Amino acid sequence: MTGKIRYSIFAAIAAMAMFHIDASAQIKVERFLARADSAMNAYDFNSAVGFCQKAMEVADSVNLRKIEEKLMTAQNGVSMMDFCSTPTVVSRRVFPVKDFFLFYPLKNNSWRKAPNQLDSLGGDGLSRAVYYPEGATEIYYSAKDEEGIRNIYKTFHKDSLWSVPALINEQLTSSSDEIYPMVSPDGKTLTFASRGLYGMGGYDLYQSTWNPDTKDWSVPVNMGFPYSSPGDDFLFINTDDGKYSIFASNRECSKDSVCVYVLEYDVMPVRSAITSVKELKALSHLLPQNDPTRMDNGAAVTSDDAADADTKVYIEKMKEVRVKRDSLERFTRGLDALRSELATAPEESKADLTEKLMDAELHLPSLNDDLKKAVGELQEIEMDFLMKGIVIDTKKIQTQVDKEIVGAASGYTFSKNSYGPDFTLAMEKPVRKFDYSFMILSEGRFAEDNELPEGLVYQIQIFTQGKKAQVSDLKGLSPVFEKKNPSGKLTYSAGVFRTYADALGNLNKVKSRGFRDAIITAYNNGRALPVSNARKLESEIVVECNVVIFPENGQSLKETALEAIHGSTGKDLLKSVEDGAIVYKVGPFNDRDEAEDLADAIKEAGEKSVRIETLD
Repeated sequence: MTGKIRYSIFAAIAAMAMFHIDASAQIKVERFLARADSAMNAYDFNSAVGFCQKAMEVADSVNLRKIEEKLMTAQNGVSMMDFCSTPTVVSRRVFPVKDFFLFYPLKNNSWRKAPNQLDSLGGDGLSRAVYYPEGATEIYYSAKDEEGIRNIYKTFHKDSLWSVPALINEQLTSSSDEIYPMVSPDGKTLTFASRGLYGMGGYDLYQSTWNPDTKDWSVPVNMGFPYSSPGDDFLFINTDDGKYSIFASNRECSKDSVCVYVLEYDVMPVRSAITSVKELKALSHLLPQNDPTRMDNGAAVTSDDAADADTKVYIEKMKEVRVKRDSLERFTRGLDALRSELATAPEESKADLTEKLMDAELHLPSLNDDLKKAVGELQEIEMDFLMKGIVIDTKKIQTQVDKEIVGAASGYTFSKNSYGPDFTLAMEKPVRKFDYSFMILSEGRFAEDNELPEGLVYQIQIFTQGKKAQVSDLKGLSPVFEKKNPSGKLTYSAGVFRTYADALGNLNKVKSRGFRDAIITAYNNGRALPVSNARKLESEIVVECNVVIFPENGQSLKETALEAIHGSTGKDLLKSVEDGAIVYKVGPFNDRDEAEDLADAIKEAGEKSVRIETLD
């Protein structure tokens, strides 16, 4: 046997042995990860962490990323055990995943079937419809981007058109899906579900608050146990009457079903740590309080009472009085609990508790006034009935009120709404206000000049390393800028964007190319500054605009419209032709509010086709 043949045999034996080792390691990794999944589904997150760590000990580089992600999810579960809420569960019921949202106590005809104009690729998985109530002037919704990832978009009605849909912001946009955004009636809280943000597996529930100073949504916060779980949790709302919180989850359902949970609204939730796996699992089961069988097992119903219009108004007012009285009582109990906590609190905690109590007490007069007003209005209705000689069966009406608010003896009564009609929104055409240079090509390109343009710009930073990057490292991105740091390392950033919205709209495209840690950065006249400061600066930049009028008769403006223009402003009135049509322009305005006031005046004068045109 020659040396060459002997070497080939040894190499083959070594390769077979290596394959056996790799296969054995892969089996061990899969077993540890399966046990980690089982532990997380049982709410034993500490054990899940241990199984992930064991998987890392035997894993190769191919599996390492997957294990790290699983480990992070398990560690998140451990951390969130320190911040658990204990809401009172009123009821729960299983519904088909295809239309569970129709059983929420929201406006009838408010859910619109997908696919539709906003969610053009159609509903899939858990996301099945868009919430668009009649008369809404802004719509938040989930839709897929070019990479097939669901993001949260917003469009709002202005002038005679709806704005071009835009992503919310970077904090609410992950590398995975976001679904079912719902804004509170006061517009201050946005709740949504995400499986790409800090969570413990599947879709978790998050809340973000509106900051009037920055005019932006805050960094979202995971709602924690028992709202979020290792399963999929989504579509959280607080009812308009202030009585209930409702959300859905498939944590204990088959794939074609979800469970809708109805909880008492907690005006001042208290969070505490739970260390026992058994207690955490019991909490997350969300069994109705004091009676695990207290569920609404009857059909979803609506009232069949043929009450006349006056009686319906009376019933609604009685419901309002009851809700406000209950809210006041709950709020008062919360204040009493806070006072008791303050009385026994250690000295270092008293200052914070005192401030919290004082803030809460400021709302008490408002709640009292609201109740007093509602009671007065109810008494006026009763007096009107008396004057008209109308006799009402108060016992029957009270029964109806009780049923519609808290349900029958079996618990909360679910009522099924109907889908709203198909819709078409007249939208602005997307206009690229600036000359974008960002592209994804078959081969990436470096910028010829690494100097950034003057003014405010944003970039997407993709990586930093010690050695010079090669074209193959860019993964098709163009242009990519190179900047040397004081440490000597090189930072690479893609694109130049004049608005934050433009940068945000391309962030997921960059992440999908493999740059998972990509972030948005900002510069003003070449100097770096925090993105939050840049966004504030962007909002303060003066943008000129014109009021554009399309005459109703296609030729000249109405005399009343001319009087409105000359009586409201001294700006120039110009006549021109665009796409073969005669248009009139008034401006330019540095103050958009002033332009909008004039547009409203022109519409009131009889010219209905008026819009605001932003000047580049």
